[in-house]
Amino acid sequence: MNQGRSLSAANNRKLNLNWLNKGDLLTQNGKAQWEDLRMTSLLTYTLKNLPSTSQWALRFSVRPLSCSSQLQAAAAVQTKSKQTLAKPNIRNVVVVDGVRTPFLLSGTSYKDLMPHDLARAALSGLLHRTSVPKDVVDYIIFGTVIQEVKTSNVAREAALGAGFSDRTPAHTVTMACISSNQAMTTAVSLIASGQCDVVVAGGVELMSDVPIRHSRKMRKMMLDLSRAKTLGQRLSLISKFRLNFLSPELPAVAEFSTSETMGHSADRLAAAFAISRLEQDEYALRSHSLAKKAQDEGLLSDVVPFKVPGKDTVTQDNGIRPSSLEQMAKLKPAFIKPYGTVTAANSSFLTDGASAVLILAEEKALAMGYKPKAYLRDFMYVSQDPKDQLLLGPTYATPKVLEKAGLTMNDIDAFEFHEAFSGQILANLKAMDSDWFAQNYMGRKAKVGSPPLEKFNIWGGSLSLGHPFGATGCRLVMATANRLQKEGGQYGLVAACAAGGQVCHRSFIGASRKSFSWKQNKFIQECLI
Repeated sequence: MNQGRSLSAANNRKLNLNWLNKGDLLTQNGKAQWEDLRMTSLLTYTLKNLPSTSQWALRFSVRPLSCSSQLQAAAAVQTKSKQTLAKPNIRNVVVVDGVRTPFLLSGTSYKDLMPHDLARAALSGLLHRTSVPKDVVDYIIFGTVIQEVKTSNVAREAALGAGFSDRTPAHTVTMACISSNQAMTTAVSLIASGQCDVVVAGGVELMSDVPIRHSRKMRKMMLDLSRAKTLGQRLSLISKFRLNFLSPELPAVAEFSTSETMGHSADRLAAAFAISRLEQDEYALRSHSLAKKAQDEGLLSDVVPFKVPGKDTVTQDNGIRPSSLEQMAKLKPAFIKPYGTVTAANSSFLTDGASAVLILAEEKALAMGYKPKAYLRDFMYVSQDPKDQLLLGPTYATPKVLEKAGLTMNDIDAFEFHEAFSGQILANLKAMDSDWFAQNYMGRKAKVGSPPLEKFNIWGGSLSLGHPFGATGCRLVMATANRLQKEGGQYGLVAACAAGGQVCHRSFIGASRKSFSWKQNKFIQECLI
């Protein structure tokens, strides 16, 4: 590839990661050697020389990962004054509080429930936490990914089950792993436009009982049989039956447009950015260790107990399991076998859970006596090529949302990024800290810089806390708001990648305002979504 090639079409270029197909894994001796793969991509060749990240995770470091010297030098200086990012003539939107059920490994305590049961539990927990009158809520929105066909509008069924009025509208959205992000941003738009004053947004996922269909041939035969009018027609149809008709159809785990699983994409991405197996395991161990620490210290205050019908009350997440690098190293690759680097230990696990947040217009919240936790200021969605840039959304969205807010990375006090895979996180951090990547693939003059790890996912992340597809967005929002409140921070940034090469990006801002008081004149968190 010619490095002098014009960059005029930089935004349209795609990462050439196809060299990592299975057919390219064999050497002349017939033995695959991961280290000796031919780097036919200029991106891969260049990124192999970027700074490594191998040592920090062993000590759960609190230093920046590959941050530029300019960023480090300016870290102690706040470039933004203590002021809000309110926009003229637009209503302020606040989040009063949010809750979630404990996130559990699929196939455990929630396995006999239905999605609306978990969503109802989250709504009931939110009502109990906030004491908001049910008849005050104007609208309810929930996100989900793998829908239960019996409750396709799970938001409505959960709302009715939680005791909300049948006159309260509710709808369900789906946008892969950012479904609850979409629910929240829809709520923000409804309030900012004056359509609503009080909206509940949330998300739910139940991976313990995903819908499994008959094969298409079997479905067609059953439908044809239901339309047959005579015994002869029925016998004729039955005679066409074959045993392979009984093969079930499982929910798709691959991108429809590329037929590639997200794990496979993560493996190729990690290789392209020269992220080693050890580095990925180290980051996963960091996530579990920090989550365990936060859990033990009672920092995961958004979790509400849930009495599972016929079983014990569940009080905490059950996927937090700090291990050792030695034990993690024993696991086999999960996607590109046998020489991939993505394993069950450095990937997020299938999870059941639900979450909900209470979002209001600021004037309504104050009139009701609430002291909101955060402002919800703005939001941004971006999309990339679903094959080679599937998981790089945070890299593309971060500089855009910062520029929109007039902030820099140094202004951010709390970062919360969705952890789909360790390799995905580390690849994004490297890409964000690469001038070459910014210039060649983003059409930008310079890198935005990578987040310092002492501010990054310090209460754990999806790798350890779990990832119910439709509910993670609300967890990210509340983790950031609670962190800013506890630490007295001013700004926060949230990002989550999703299937289809999409991403939702938020920034949170907590600003001290002497001219305004929420009864106790404490920090006010504001959120750019």
